[in-house]
Amino acid sequence: MHILMVSDVYFPRVNGVSTSIRTFRRELNALGHQVTLIAPDYGEVTDDESWIIRVPARTVIVDPEDRMMKFGDLMALTPRLADIDFDVLHIQTPFIAHYAGLRLARRLDLPTVLSYHTYFEQYLHHYLPWLPKGLIQPVVRRFSRKQCADVDAVVVPTTAFSQVLEGYGIHDNLHICPTGIDLSRFSHGDGARFREQQGIDPTRPVTLYVGRVVHEKNIGFLLQVIGRVREQEPRILFVIAGEGPAEGSLRRRVAELELQESVLFVGNLHHLGELLDCYCAADMFIFASRTETQGLVLLEAMALGVPVVSTAEMGTRDILVEQSGACVVPEELPAFADAVVGLLMDPSKRERMRQQGLAYVQSWSAEAKAERMAAIYRGVCPAEAETRQVLLNEFV
Repeated sequence: MHILMVSDVYFPRVNGVSTSIRTFRRELNALGHQVTLIAPDYGEVTDDESWIIRVPARTVIVDPEDRMMKFGDLMALTPRLADIDFDVLHIQTPFIAHYAGLRLARRLDLPTVLSYHTYFEQYLHHYLPWLPKGLIQPVVRRFSRKQCADVDAVVVPTTAFSQVLEGYGIHDNLHICPTGIDLSRFSHGDGARFREQQGIDPTRPVTLYVGRVVHEKNIGFLLQVIGRVREQEPRILFVIAGEGPAEGSLRRRVAELELQESVLFVGNLHHLGELLDCYCAADMFIFASRTETQGLVLLEAMALGVPVVSTAEMGTRDILVEQSGACVVPEELPAFADAVVGLLMDPSKRERMRQQGLAYVQSWSAEAKAERMAAIYRGVCPAEAETRQVLLNEFV
């Protein structure tokens, strides 16, 4: 098959959607399929652009990291795309990509698949604070129902998120397909090298967060946790790897809590080697997002032997399992801090959790998830309609 993907984001913009697209594309290629991606032009070139069509784009005022593709320029691609024998169009995001993707699908006579990555109901107020919270839920639900009704299949990454959409009244053609993780890429790192580069004492206890620095990730709560942990372990260091619109307010919060010596912002780590080293420099990975639709960073940490302490909300409930490399705690300051301190003080438990995590992530291979996605594609292709149920049942 040849899949045409349309997305409002892709690298060098670092986020979960970009990672998901890259992972699925690599694994689908390995299975013999081809992917072409339409994505914004950020003015930077990634390592391999041969499969990407970049569209001129504007900066998004509420989030300068993002870009908004110019609709007219995107639609002007129609003659070029019509010369390619695509089988299905996969819409990855709900903004320009969704509406342009639907129009392209009609022009090219292609079935459509929509990935629903983001729990808008829980974070939209951070970006549109002038909108009354009481209006957000009905607006988001109506918006979601309409977008899902526009396509032939909807893909969500977890059971929890499937239940959210079902609560919106979306039941038809709903499929669960996590991204998975490329275990060959997350197999080793040099934590000592990262500590040396960042000036971190080799013996200093380190906790880590990797991801976008945005309000919905609940990093402010993690800062409170570190403040409480420091009462028992004064040398604790919390490394935050990532960038985003909440960074300024979090830096101010660090100052308010007098945590300047206990928190280190290292920004985005653009090279995989730097990221792997960062993970391996940590004694544990901490996480408390309330809106996560999957939580790939948790799998990445466990694949590199880093124990996880995290809440289990939304998509992380599908990933986090006690005795499988993770300590699952409620979003309660004393309980979370006690779990962190307890793990810091118990090297044998950290080693046990490390081994458990390494074993557990084997069941989350990206190859198996790509096979599942390919089955969903086949299920919406007219030529494959008669085999739809058989193919999907193989991967349930």
